[in-house]
Amino acid sequence: MEAKLERINVIAVFAGFRMDACPRKITPLRFLLPTGEKHKVQKIRRVYTERNGDTRHIHFVVQTDQQRFFDIVYDSKEMSWLLLLELDKLG
Repeated sequence: MEAKLERINVIAVFAGFRMDACPRKITPLRFLLPTGEKHKVQKIRRVYTERNGDTRHIHFVVQTDQQRFFDIVYDSKEMSWLLLLELDKLG
């Protein structure tokens, strides 16, 4: 597992209010890698934030419909998404 930090395109919901179908303020639904690979988020396994200078990074560990696991990051200052790494498995 090696960190990549490459930009990715993400379709996400930025909710103004909470509801059962979308309980988080930010919910990634699908993402596209620079290689052209498309992934649909089946489940968000973990969410955590970290400070990086004057910005906040929100990490989403997601499970795709292909049973692959990725740590994708939303950068609140740049308003962009990054692929941190693909995980082998979650225990």
